[in-house]
Amino acid sequence: MSGGWQGSSRWRRLPANWRSELRPAAHARNPEHICHLCGQPGGDYLDHKTPGDDHSLDNLDWAHDRVPPHCHRYKSSAEGHAAKRKMPGRKRPAERHPGLL
Repeated sequence: MSGGWQGSSRWRRLPANWRSELRPAAHARNPEHICHLCGQPGGDYLDHKTPGDDHSLDNLDWAHDRVPPHCHRYKSSAEGHAAKRKMPGRKRPAERHPGLL
């Protein structure tokens, strides 16, 4: 396991047919792996279009991850930051500006 999956247990929530059925079906539907985020061919990562555990074929499509323009990485990063902002009690206390002490 490498990259974004390192330290994650999310892979355990993928259905048993992920590699045997869902990935081949997504490839058959989009053989050029057109990235659902930028519209360019060559997506190398099967992505959930909406966050969560909806593993239906309608919610899966290809995105660039290890190859430029790295659309999946930017999407995942934005989703992670948004989730952190929603967490209660995660705000750092305001610091006084050192020039105003």
